[in-house]
Amino acid sequence: MDRQQEYVLRVVEERDIRFIQLWFTDVLGVLKSVAIAPAELEGAFAEGIGFDGSAIEGLARVSEADMIARPDPSTFQILPWRGEHQGTARMFCDILTPAGEPARTEPRAVLKRALSKAAEMGFTFYTHPEIEFYLFEMPGPDGQLVPIDSAGYFDHVPRGKGADFRRDAIALLEQMGISVEYSHHEGGPGQNEIDLRYADALTTADNIMTFKTIVKEVAAAQGFIASFMPKPLIDAPGSGMHLHLSLFEGDRNAFWDPAGEYQLSRTARQFIAGLLRHAHEISAITNQHVNSYKRLWGGGEAPSFVCWGHINRSALVRVPLYKPDKSTSARVEFRSPDSALNPYLALAVTLAAGLKGIEEGYELPPGADDNVWELTDDERRAMGITALPSSLERAVAEMEGSELVAETLGEDVFDFVIRNKHQEWREYRRQVTPWELKRFLSGQ
Repeated sequence: MDRQQEYVLRVVEERDIRFIQLWFTDVLGVLKSVAIAPAELEGAFAEGIGFDGSAIEGLARVSEADMIARPDPSTFQILPWRGEHQGTARMFCDILTPAGEPARTEPRAVLKRALSKAAEMGFTFYTHPEIEFYLFEMPGPDGQLVPIDSAGYFDHVPRGKGADFRRDAIALLEQMGISVEYSHHEGGPGQNEIDLRYADALTTADNIMTFKTIVKEVAAAQGFIASFMPKPLIDAPGSGMHLHLSLFEGDRNAFWDPAGEYQLSRTARQFIAGLLRHAHEISAITNQHVNSYKRLWGGGEAPSFVCWGHINRSALVRVPLYKPDKSTSARVEFRSPDSALNPYLALAVTLAAGLKGIEEGYELPPGADDNVWELTDDERRAMGITALPSSLERAVAEMEGSELVAETLGEDVFDFVIRNKHQEWREYRRQVTPWELKRFLSGQ
């Protein structure tokens, strides 16, 4: 038994923890958990906990149903919203086959494989997410969505529900060791943003899953509904999850070059070029639902076109305002991902696209200084700017032909996502929407 496991066992005993939740996600990014008693914890560290993997979306076929969840002691945290008299802790799990091998279909394992490839190239991948979400009042009999306020971007609302919510949510996040960099009201009514501090990519993915759980717990406790749906309101901005990305070589930021344009190194420029070249084929992972494309093509600041720029918020990839002589701040911002993504898979394919640019020495095209939304189609074509997929159907078609995504996800996850998204699109196409009824029911 290693020191981390011994530490967890000691804390469980000293803090009178009664329940330990073991967390993992399915391929779609839905959190799963099983609770064990303290007496079972030592055995869980040694042998894991068996479960039916075929009952989890995308994890295993019925003929290979037996799976093992083994807790990662480095992720141990006490859940602060459970109260002192209901001591509950959680750990994320690695999912294994009965032979003890990492399950190739488990999202955390997919990200670990991508990070191992980066490590072989000498890089550590660091990320920082800006997570947007909406808060709604509990729906009445008519089911109408009612935001908790009508405030806008950066609005300060005295005694505002959103401010109180963010304060309470951040307090719980920090109690669980998750550092918050910024928080504020976003542009839509009832829309909020909380930005998590930089961490290695695996920690970031775990933190995002914990973040979503805390936001939903606090919302429920305050009588609200929290939604990470990409575009819940027709006439308001969608909810993105902009990802700030950088690669480090040891303690050195590989994206920083004091002599480079915007202080970006050649490595950073090649990484951006990789994101641009493969943006279409990874969209079905970074924007995984039919609703995602209503955000991308619904106006606002959501990017629709494949280009990059310096402090250009209409670009897919933005180079934020750099801080002279502060090498650690050099980074790029990938703006298409939304808040409904599976963070493990999204970070894996994002990293793979960037690394491909470095491996193949992709040349970065000229940046876009103008608002690309305001350019004509001819102007965009002349600049070599293409459009992101306009629907889930088109995104899946791009992904189906992608060797990069297939290799990154692994055959089983790749095939499951393709099948699942085809099914989602078929179900969506069969729907008759309120807009259609209003527009056509009495006409013709």
